[in-house]
Amino acid sequence: MEKLIITGVPEHFNFPWVNVVATQPFLNRGIELVWQNEPKGSGAMNKALREEKTDIAIVLTESYIKDKIEGNPGLMVGMHVRSPLIWGIHAPGSSERSEIAAFAEAPFLVSRMGSGSHLMAFILAKREGWDIDRLKFEIIGDLNGAIESMKDGKAKLFLWEKFTTKPLVDRGLFKRIGEIPTPWPCFAIVAHENSIKKFGKVIGELRDLVYQKSIDLRREKTLAQQISAVYGIQMDDIKTWLQHTEWAKDNHIRKPDIEITQKILLELGLIDQKINAEKFIAPSLAALVDS
Repeated sequence: MEKLIITGVPEHFNFPWVNVVATQPFLNRGIELVWQNEPKGSGAMNKALREEKTDIAIVLTESYIKDKIEGNPGLMVGMHVRSPLIWGIHAPGSSERSEIAAFAEAPFLVSRMGSGSHLMAFILAKREGWDIDRLKFEIIGDLNGAIESMKDGKAKLFLWEKFTTKPLVDRGLFKRIGEIPTPWPCFAIVAHENSIKKFGKVIGELRDLVYQKSIDLRREKTLAQQISAVYGIQMDDIKTWLQHTEWAKDNHIRKPDIEITQKILLELGLIDQKINAEKFIAPSLAALVDS
C-alpha cells in the first residue's frame, strides 16, 4: 500500500479535505491518503515540499509563490480557496492601546520567515505607511507560540486568520485591533513534481473529489454546526466566515492572480525577480486562464 501525504493547517478552510481523506477513495488502487496537520503554517509546508516530506500541501498563495521563485519544487494543481484571507491584526489582550498606529515600532510575531504571517506584515506596513526596512520579527512557531509570547503584555503585533483566533480574542488572550485582507486568493493546492510523476492523475482525481465535496457541503443546512464542532469556533462566527469564503470548484488558476502576487512581492522587496506564470503550474493537471 502506497501513501499519498496531504498537509494543511488544522483550520476550518480544510474541512472538505479532511472529509474526503476520511473516505479513503483510492484504497482499491493501493493508495492510502494520509492527512497531516501543520500548525506552523505555510512556511513549514513549503519546507516539507522541498524535503519531500509531503506530496501535496494546501499552502498560502503568496508564501508558495515566493518560495517557488526561490527553488520550491512544487507545482500548483489547482486553487483551494479563491476568496481572500482576512487576517486579524492582534495585540496582547492586556494592551490598553487599540490604534494600529501605536504599534508602528512593535515587533511582529511570525510562525517562520517566509510564512504568510511574515509576508503580510510587509503588506500591513505598506498600508500604514511604515518603513518596511525597520520591521522587527519574533519567530514563535505556531499559534501556541503566539499565545505564550503575548502573555508578557509588551507591545507586539500578530497577524493570523481572524476566525481561527476569534476564540482567543473572546477569552481576552489577544486583542484584535484591525483586519487586513490578502490582495489575492488565499490557498493554493501544490504538489511536489515527483509526486505528480508518481501518482499521475490520482492527484487530479483527489482534487476534484475535494471540489465536489466543497459543493456538496454548501448544500448541507448543518454545515456551520459541523465546522463549529470540529474546530471549536462559535457557530455564528462560522456562518459569517462562510458568507465571505469561496472554495474552488474547478482546476482553473487565474494568471492575473499570479501576476499581482508577484508584482506586490517584488514592490516590497520580498522577491528579486518575477517568473512566467506557467512555471508555477502543473500543465497536466491545472489550467492557466486569463479570467
